Amino acid sequence: MASQINRRQFLKLGGFITVSVATAGLTACGSSDYSDAGVPLASGSDWKFPQSVASGDPRPDSAMLWTRVVPASLDAVAPAPAFAGEVAVRLIVSATDNTASLGSNKALTGTTIVDAKLPLKSDFDNTLRHKVTGLQPGQTYFYQFIAGDVRSNVGRFRTAPAASADVAQLQFAYLTCQDWSINHWGALGHIAANESLDFIVHLGDYIYETVGEAFQSGAVESRHDQLKLPDGTYKNGSSGAKYATTTADYRYLYKKYRTDSRLQAVHERFAFIAVWDDHEFTDDAWQDASTYEGIVAADGSDLHQPARRRSANQAWFEYMPADVTFDASATTFQNIQIYRDFQFGKLMQLIMTDERLYRADHAIPEASLNPATGKALGSVGSRYLVPQQLFDSVEAQKMAAATKAGADALGAVGMLGATQREWWKTRMKAATSTWKLWGNEVSLLRMGLNGVDAIATLVALSAMSNVGAAIASTLPLVGGSVPLACAIVAASTAGASTSVAQAAAIAIAGAGSNATAQGAAAAGAGLSAAQAGITVAAFNSGSPTAAAQVIAFGWIKPDVQARQAESTFVKNSGKAASLAPFFTRFLLNCDQWDGYNSERKALMAHLKTNAIGNVVALTGDIHAFFAGTVSDDFDASGGGTPVMVDLVSAGISSDSFFSYLKSAAAALGDIGTLVSYPLAIPVPGVGTVNLDINLLDYTMGKAAPTVDSLLEQLRVQLRGALAAKGVPEAQLDATVTAVQAGLKASTDFSGTLLGLAQQLSGLGNNPWIKHLNTDAQGYTVVTLTPGKLVAQFKQVNKLIGTAAPANVIARVTTATVTAGTAAVVVA
Repeated sequence: MASQINRRQFLKLGGFITVSVATAGLTACGSSDYSDAGVPLASGSDWKFPQSVASGDPRPDSAMLWTRVVPASLDAVAPAPAFAGEVAVRLIVSATDNTASLGSNKALTGTTIVDAKLPLKSDFDNTLRHKVTGLQPGQTYFYQFIAGDVRSNVGRFRTAPAASADVAQLQFAYLTCQDWSINHWGALGHIAANESLDFIVHLGDYIYETVGEAFQSGAVESRHDQLKLPDGTYKNGSSGAKYATTTADYRYLYKKYRTDSRLQAVHERFAFIAVWDDHEFTDDAWQDASTYEGIVAADGSDLHQPARRRSANQAWFEYMPADVTFDASATTFQNIQIYRDFQFGKLMQLIMTDERLYRADHAIPEASLNPATGKALGSVGSRYLVPQQLFDSVEAQKMAAATKAGADALGAVGMLGATQREWWKTRMKAATSTWKLWGNEVSLLRMGLNGVDAIATLVALSAMSNVGAAIASTLPLVGGSVPLACAIVAASTAGASTSVAQAAAIAIAGAGSNATAQGAAAAGAGLSAAQAGITVAAFNSGSPTAAAQVIAFGWIKPDVQARQAESTFVKNSGKAASLAPFFTRFLLNCDQWDGYNSERKALMAHLKTNAIGNVVALTGDIHAFFAGTVSDDFDASGGGTPVMVDLVSAGISSDSFFSYLKSAAAALGDIGTLVSYPLAIPVPGVGTVNLDINLLDYTMGKAAPTVDSLLEQLRVQLRGALAAKGVPEAQLDATVTAVQAGLKASTDFSGTLLGLAQQLSGLGNNPWIKHLNTDAQGYTVVTLTPGKLVAQFKQVNKLIGTAAPANVIARVTTATVTAGTAAVVVA
């Protein structure tokens, strides 16, 4: 029989987990074994399960089962009322196949192996968490809760295989970043209806703590109404965006999110292994501190909010079916431990970390003064677009100070905290499975930007039109000779006087077709060797357009790279002051592992030193798809030695990384060209469709595009823009194809835009990143075998009006990691 536990055990650790042991399946159907015999069962039909059911943390012999039960008359998101006396609901579990009943509340059939009675506690908002033990490994089970005459929907989960089992294959999805208030949740419906999975890993941002933020102001499906926090605190004054503050606020968000039938369906069908990221508490959180701009402590530093942190912890614990420890009576905000690991036979060890509760402050605090303005940096300069030299210096200073004080040096600049870091290292070293997968909230990939090369490229691109105009105005002066005009402008651009430039051009023309002879003639006319080289190249370029490009990228760009703000071309641009701060190397996102570089290096050194291979991180947070290798030291020659692979999934619905940076870059003038390019497309019968073409991918290191690959890149965005213009979904794909054909014939697209994307790709940033798509929503499915890991990045289509698209999946990109290699191949 299932074990009985007393009420003191029921409330152990301040949590509310009950436990029962499954029978061997010999008990007659309908037998009962109560976990708390002193509490009467609920009766009648006045009950409902507004958030349905869920399961989590599947191990070879156990899983955590979850539901919430309230009176039928109560609003789905209202707080649970206190009852005059305690009542309980039943949980039944069966190994009999009830697949046909998924999505319904039909009575569970088959032999009952668990029949437990679980008391409702309004202190925990009538949520129930029951751990079933004594299960068989690698077995599918079905379960159902019963309150009086009312049954919950049927749920399903599969236990992990035995630790000693030879496992031929595992298949699972990993999800992240599912903002209720933007875009759509079509991905969740697609997962429930179409994916065949053993379990799901959720990497956090399951909820978003804010309501009405700027990034939540875009189009959203109509089935997601406006969120209304029961308490909440305004971010600015007495109106506008609010953020969750109390336990009631955080509970409300979980309850509201879980009313969506698609999220319910995914939970009903698959067990979750979940951790949090920042938005389960507050944006870019560290420990109990928030990083909202303008909401700071008296000294200007980040505001510590321990009570708010504890409220966020409690709500996560109540609403996620995770087998973790929580102590509501503890006085610290670190009253919960969510880092844990799972073994799936000999095939996989899954190590889930907590990268928020123990992390140090960002190396450069938001309150640091910007020397140019005298004001606090805020997020840009502290967490985003951070000068790397400054970061490296500050990180080193913090570590030196900690060492001098006898403290853990990495603790001052780390993300995991000393205890979790040692646990991670121990678990990685002890793992006997073929694959070691790391449930890792924020990306390990270096995402850098060489500002010198980027600015030089932008200045060169900007100069091309002026160079072209100079060639055009010179043509009449040389009898229409294109080679002479191009050569004169090239020599002049390179600093030669007008008379010397003209003499050099004539000398080149008289030297025949041999480039060496042409160069000697130009030098004989008074040009330096460097000036002669660019002048000869322009003379032989073949057209004014080609010559303008030769001059811009053969002379102007190298000059800016060499002389930076002192370059004549920078000074003559009229933008020297605005461009000056960008002549350095930047880290794009220091809220992820780039901002905790020394600890990352320590972890990679541990893997490398101990020859721990086949390590792959499953990552979320950044609202984009990435695939690349993680080096022992990205700053070493050649970017260091690859040690492991990082596979980053886009968010289910949250606005993309590209959209965030596009908004931020708009305030940076010409720098915005590194991120996006505005394109107005006239479409007959529809009107003008305005797109912001994603150039961020190329700036960050995507391979140089062809016309066709650039057209394919914008397909999903174009489809969404046409849908927003009212084109019916049935006509969208044909309309997209027709518009793409027109763009291919457009000089603006196939010439200017394509050339710009190719030049940005040529910057060579981040060569370890093998795939990136920074303007996407979707999820990732992993198929794991002893020989390889195959990840399918599944990007979803955009909204159709105010509804999720019927054709959900827009494209699938495959990333493959072969066992025994720290490399990834993308197709």
